[in-house]
Amino acid sequence: MNALHDEPDAIHDVIGIGFGPSNLALAIAIEEHNAGATPESRIRAEFLERQPSFGWHRGMLIDDATMQVSFLKDLVTMRNPTSDFTFLCFLRERGRLVDFLNAKTLFPLRIEFHEYFEWAAARLAHLVGYDSEVLSVEPVRSDEGEVRWFDVTSRVPGSPERTVTRRARNISVAVGLEPHLPPGTTLSERVWHNSELVPRVAELAASGTPVDRILVLGAGQSGAEAVDYLHRSFPDTEICAVFAKYGYTPADDSPFANRIFDPEAVDVYFRSAPEVKQSLVDYHRSTNYSVVDMDLIESLYATMYREKVLGRERLLLRNVSRIRDVQARDDRLDVTVEYLPTGEREIISSDLLVHATGYRPRDLDALLGRASKLCLRDDKDAVLVGRDHRVEFTPEVTAGIYVQGATEHTHGLTSTLLSTTAVRSGEILDSLLAHRAGDAAARTDCPTPTAA
Repeated sequence: MNALHDEPDAIHDVIGIGFGPSNLALAIAIEEHNAGATPESRIRAEFLERQPSFGWHRGMLIDDATMQVSFLKDLVTMRNPTSDFTFLCFLRERGRLVDFLNAKTLFPLRIEFHEYFEWAAARLAHLVGYDSEVLSVEPVRSDEGEVRWFDVTSRVPGSPERTVTRRARNISVAVGLEPHLPPGTTLSERVWHNSELVPRVAELAASGTPVDRILVLGAGQSGAEAVDYLHRSFPDTEICAVFAKYGYTPADDSPFANRIFDPEAVDVYFRSAPEVKQSLVDYHRSTNYSVVDMDLIESLYATMYREKVLGRERLLLRNVSRIRDVQARDDRLDVTVEYLPTGEREIISSDLLVHATGYRPRDLDALLGRASKLCLRDDKDAVLVGRDHRVEFTPEVTAGIYVQGATEHTHGLTSTLLSTTAVRSGEILDSLLAHRAGDAAARTDCPTPTAA
């Protein structure tokens, strides 16, 4: 059963697709704007999230893992330090503000920052529909032929066979990243991606199933964390890390390098020529990609050395190596690992293989459907996005699509990170208000839209 809300007073100013940190920050910005705005100046917004509740990288909420960005880069502080949605306000409400200050750290536990996100999301429950997977986005034309709206169709919570369609002048796409796997890889009970590490480990530990050996593929922060967590969780199991590097590479978190994550750096990147953008990414990959915090590197090395001294080595490396084949047997995996300098191959029998192979942006074209055909693109077929995070369209489109998290090609390394989330939400809000003011000055909504 479909329901279409197409009367003028039901048209949303913006519908958010996804409700992770990016759209949560936008929801806060809109809520704070509306609190001080006249009724006619308020933004009508709604957010749709396919998960049954708020969740952010739940599978990597290791109990002692810390954030890699300062708590001041929360959902609001960089945009509005006086907001009552700051991490510090959350701590005060939880009764932990003094305790956190005494810890003398800028980097909270990851599990605590997730608690902060849940706290903020709960305060905005009236703006979000959970268990509402978006199925399609359809452009809608006015009688004059302009694409002024998008119809967003989603599943009805609790009734997956039913759908509901909402109409909006703008949508904000923030659907996060999806696990990246080597070609031909199929996940199973024995082959995991690290995004499901914590619950998988809990299930395996509870089952009592003996585990002799686990391989972990990947040389980045997630890979090193997985190795460390598995080593601690299974004290009688051999953990073997496999990666093409010679050793783990330290993350460059020095003050000057970290300026690549400043809001001003987004302006610099956006204005740069394509070859300069590529150079900036190449120069500063070590701030984010396939790198590991130095404290964790030193801890893993100390563990390996201690085990060598004691004569019981459980933490092993296959460096300068690649996995060439994985064969599933009834009771194990036979993993072929090639040592790259010589080409020598060995078959390592393992109970589990964990892929810590990163993430990639979700397919925007698949989500947007026919609307994606209206997007302008560069010479590499990437969607063109303006500085205000609004997709550039063909001239007949006056509705807007804002993209968060899939704009590294236009906005730089911060696109998929928390560093500029608060600032970006303010930029999108300003753009929404500016475009609405321009539309109101030019015309009023047509009451008889038709499907594009």
